[in-house]
Amino acid sequence: MSEDNKEEVVELEEEIKTENEGIQISNDVVAVIAGVAVSEVQGVYGMAGGFAGGISEVFSGKKNMAKGIKVDVEGDKAKIDVNIIVEYGSRIPDVAFEIQNRVKKSVENMTGLKVEEVNVHVQGVNTDTAKKEETVEENSDSE
Repeated sequence: MSEDNKEEVVELEEEIKTENEGIQISNDVVAVIAGVAVSEVQGVYGMAGGFAGGISEVFSGKKNMAKGIKVDVEGDKAKIDVNIIVEYGSRIPDVAFEIQNRVKKSVENMTGLKVEEVNVHVQGVNTDTAKKEETVEENSDSE
């Protein structure tokens, strides 16, 4: 390797290291990215958020994509907690694994942060679909 090539390699390494320097990404932005990724996973009925989050959704009329997601960013590393409600009949370990993969991939690709943890907390199971299925079966049996 010639001396000129060595200098080029050093310059490229410096550019890569300073690529995200000076850019700060809000925790709310990371939470929205994670929320969109979670909403695309089959078997997730919805996000489990706090009482205040539900009220703000009602008054604003907009869906809060960061609902049920807590983000902790330190330097270039992120830890994300996701609180979900699963659909009845879904296999919870599969849903959680898919959430972890999608959130990690989305956040890392869009922000350049290194996602260290994606913790999935299942807060409930939506049984409305199970009740609807039972009602349909009962109606078809009585005919």
